[in-house]
Amino acid sequence: MGSSELACIYASLILHDEEIPISAEKINTLLKAANVCVESYWPGLFARLANSRNIDDLIFNCGTAGGAAVAVSAPAAAAGGGGAAAAPAAEEKKEEPKEESDDDMGFSLFD
Repeated sequence: MGSSELACIYASLILHDEEIPISAEKINTLLKAANVCVESYWPGLFARLANSRNIDDLIFNCGTAGGAAVAVSAPAAAAGGGGAAAAPAAEEKKEEPKEESDDDMGFSLFD
């Protein structure tokens, strides 16, 4: 990701956080105030994205594309009375091996 994209992302998030409607002009204003130069097409692209999507959903669901599908499908299967659908969810909760703690090595930070 380039610095132009990142600058527009930050400007869009600032506008969203302040509950100001996101537009290319407002993104440009923030970028100019921060003394950041970007290509002229970036603010317009980000403004269109912000107006076509729910920013809160983008923020809360970043990095959870796979997890969201599981979370949505599990309640739907449970509502249908499918007992077999609960088994895959239980398989996903495998215990991870426990890491050694400092106590096991004979020293501690607060001894």
